[in-house]
Amino acid sequence: MTTHPRSDMETHPDILAMRKRHEMAERVATTPKAQAVEAMALITGLYLAASPWITGFNGFSTLTVNNVIVGIAYAVIMSGGFGRAYERSHSMAWAACALSVWTIIAPWVVAGDVSTPKTIVNNIIVGVIALMVALMAAAAARPMDQSLRERSSTPR
Repeated sequence: MTTHPRSDMETHPDILAMRKRHEMAERVATTPKAQAVEAMALITGLYLAASPWITGFNGFSTLTVNNVIVGIAYAVIMSGGFGRAYERSHSMAWAACALSVWTIIAPWVVAGDVSTPKTIVNNIIVGVIALMVALMAAAAARPMDQSLRERSSTPR
């Protein structure tokens, strides 16, 4: 019976690269700026979900349901609700940008005549704030994106 020397997994190049990516992601995600963006995103999403009752247009059931669903989705996406694997989930900031744009145009697009001054002003202001927060989150991930791109383009 022959024994083959086992390579030590602790020094495997892929393990070392994963550790380096994880450490970099952790440094980016634990900065005060990233934490502030996460907090603003959570507040924005929760406000969007509650805005029909706060602003007083909960009688428009289509826009009310839309704002509740989009607000919760925005808060979950932007607050890291899918885990702390920042290097894999930071691209969800771009999905949050799409939700923000949808929030802006929703009063004119959803079924029924819901484009009143209350709904328009509320959704435009919240949508613009949500878009700015999502763009800040995407910008915070940019250094990480660049380092991952550089690492993947280097020959092994």
